[in-house]
Amino acid sequence: MSEASDLPKKEEVEEEEVTPEPEEQSDDSSEDEAAGDNQMDFLRNLFSSTLGLGSAEKVLDELTLEGVARYIKSGKCKSIVCMVGAGISTSAGIPDFRSPGTGLYANLQKYNLPYPEAIFQIDYFKKHPEPFFALAKELYPGQFKPTICHYFIKMLKEKGLLGRCYSQNIDTLERVAGLEGNDLIEAHGTFYTSHCVSFGCRKEYNLDWMKEKIFSDDIPKCDKCQSLVKPDIVFFGESLPARFFTSMKMDFPRCDLLIVMGTSLQVQPFAGLVGRVSKSCPRLLINMEKAGQADPLLGMLGFGGGMDFDSDKAYRDVAHISTCDDGCLALADLLGWKAELEELVKTEHAKIDSQDKKEKSVESKGAAAKSSTASASAEPKAEDEHVKSPRSSLEATHASHSSLALMQVNFPPRRPDKSPNLS
Repeated sequence: MSEASDLPKKEEVEEEEVTPEPEEQSDDSSEDEAAGDNQMDFLRNLFSSTLGLGSAEKVLDELTLEGVARYIKSGKCKSIVCMVGAGISTSAGIPDFRSPGTGLYANLQKYNLPYPEAIFQIDYFKKHPEPFFALAKELYPGQFKPTICHYFIKMLKEKGLLGRCYSQNIDTLERVAGLEGNDLIEAHGTFYTSHCVSFGCRKEYNLDWMKEKIFSDDIPKCDKCQSLVKPDIVFFGESLPARFFTSMKMDFPRCDLLIVMGTSLQVQPFAGLVGRVSKSCPRLLINMEKAGQADPLLGMLGFGGGMDFDSDKAYRDVAHISTCDDGCLALADLLGWKAELEELVKTEHAKIDSQDKKEKSVESKGAAAKSSTASASAEPKAEDEHVKSPRSSLEATHASHSSLALMQVNFPPRRPDKSPNLS
C-alpha cells in the first residue's frame, strides 16, 4: 500500500505517543533522545554559524544531476542513503496521499470518515476498523509491481553503494524488488506481520493469515482473545520502530550521498533525517516539486538542517524536478547504467507475470475441482429426492448452478496488471 505508501501524518498529531509492540516499537527514551539530538543539532549549527566554525567542504563540482553522477563515478562516494516516500510507487498504480484530486486523501469520501486522516488514527481504527480494511483490500501488498525507481535502489545495492534505504511506504515493494531486511528501514512499519491490539495478548499473525481475512471481507479478530488484529504499520498515535532510531545514528553520519525521492518531507521525525548527514554530504532530491527546504530566516542565518537549492549560499543540494522513474533513468543514463536498469525491470516484471500465471492456473484448477465436486454431490441428492417426491430435473439443475454461482461470488479477485511504462 502507498504515500499506499508514505504513511502521512496529520500535523496536529504526534507520532510518538503509544508503544503497541515493546520488542519492535521505539520506547519513550529513544524518542526523547532523538528530540534531544535535534535540539543539539540546532544549537551546534547556530554556534558554528555565529562563530564561523566548521566550514563545509564543497564536494560537487556542479549542483546538477550531472554533478551528482560525476561524484558517484569518482569513487569517493561509497555509502548512499536513500529516503523514499509514496512518489516512488505512484507509477505502479498506488496513489500518493496529498495530490489534489488523485491523492488518497481526496478519494476517501465513500468511507464516511470524520476527516481523511482518521482512517490511519489508532483510536478511530479500534472503534471503526471497517474503513481501513476496505482500503487495505484495494491497496494490499502483492497487487502491484515495483517501479523503475525501486529497481534503481536495488542496483545501488548490487553495486555495493547502498548504505540503507529509509522508506515511509507500507506497500512492501522495496522487498519485492529485492531489498532485504538489513537493507531497509520501514519507518512506518510493514504488512509482513500483524499483532493483536490487546496489550494483554499481542499474539502475532503472518502475512498469509491477514491476507485471507482481508480478501474474505472479514474483520481480523484474534483467535486467542477475539480482539482486533492490526498489521504492523504505524498509525497516527503510535511509535515508530525502535530500529529507525538506532539505525539513523549509524547510517547518516557515515553517508556520502543522500538521495531523497518521492516524498513531501512533511512527516516528522522522518523529514528531519535530511539534517543528520554531515555538512559536506551532497543531497539529491528527485521529486515533482521542491521539498524539505530550510526556513528562509534560518537559511539566511546559515543554519538549520533543511535543503537549500536556490540561495547564494547553496553548495550541496540538488533538486531534479521530475517523476521518480524519469529521474532514476536520467541518473542511470549519466552513470552508464540505463540499459542495465531497463533490462533488470523487464526481467523482474517477467518473473512476476510468470508467477501470477502459475497462481491463477492453480486457482482456476481449484475452482474447477470444487465445481465438479459440487455438481457430483448435487446429482445423487437430486435423484434421491426425485425418488422420494416428484421434483423436476430443471429444479435439480438450478440447484447445481446456484452452488456454482455462490462459489464464484466468493472467489478472490484477480490481480490487476499495473506495470509501469518504460518508454
